[in-house]
Amino acid sequence: YIKMLGADGIRMATEYAILNANYMKARLEKHFPILYTGKNGTCAHEFIVDLRPFKQSAGIEAEDVAKRLIDYGFHAPTMSFPVPGTIMIEPTESEDKAELDRFCDALLSIHAEIKAIEEGKADKANNPLKNAPHTQAMVCADTWDRPYTRQEAAFPLYYVTLNKFWPSVARVNNTHGDRNLVCTCEPVSSYAE
Repeated sequence: YIKMLGADGIRMATEYAILNANYMKARLEKHFPILYTGKNGTCAHEFIVDLRPFKQSAGIEAEDVAKRLIDYGFHAPTMSFPVPGTIMIEPTESEDKAELDRFCDALLSIHAEIKAIEEGKADKANNPLKNAPHTQAMVCADTWDRPYTRQEAAFPLYYVTLNKFWPSVARVNNTHGDRNLVCTCEPVSSYAE
């Protein structure tokens, strides 16, 4: 990769990564606290969004935001590194502005969902964030017992309707999974030649 890009290409890729991160930071910083910015309020190629205040105000944690991003079509970002209760956003040099905007729009929409909880317009325990991600089986089931609509669950922004990614499973117990690893691989002997 480095050889292919050469010195000028590496410099340009680095500049784009830094520009992308600062563009996203500028779009999000009015709604989310951003940690570890420089003297001029800028960041490097990544930035950390502090979600800890929302635990107190709405009962929302970093995991809830990460899982909800799946409903918007995004893989969850790095969580709780290097600071617990945060997410690290690292837009690479290869993302175009439309994709950066799509991600920012998703986080801003999630912020509005958090605001609804803070203002008592949404239930603190039974809301799109706490129940995320929403699978196709959940949304298409005959019964729906949530205090929000199926549309809000699965298609929170218009662009999601155009190319929906359906997660294969709903929320899992991460702690249980981390502590109780179940290997589904074939026995080592089956790989022997």
